[in-house]
Amino acid sequence: MDAKLPIRMLHDRLLVSLDTEAGDRRSSGGIVIPATAALGRRLAWARVQAVGSQVRAVEVGDRVLFDPEDRAEVEVRGESFILLRERDLHAVASERIDEGQTGLYL
Repeated sequence: MDAKLPIRMLHDRLLVSLDTEAGDRRSSGGIVIPATAALGRRLAWARVQAVGSQVRAVEVGDRVLFDPEDRAEVEVRGESFILLRERDLHAVASERIDEGQTGLYL
């Protein structure tokens, strides 16, 4: 990604791409729920592609939870990305966890 995307994010901004898992879901009983099903306000997961210099709790590669209604989209070299501010995130799921932590920060 870095070779294709010579972008430097500013301040507390994040550049994220929506997870491909955003399609159909399965209920706990095994029923398939189509991605087009009308639900209440649903948050979405995305993968962080770039971070600004003032971002403190998120690194490139982390998964973040955000409200898809509060987003700005941008297309860079044919790929769609979403611009967010760090304060607009609801949670971070990270591979780099210390012992005794869950890796999910709310």
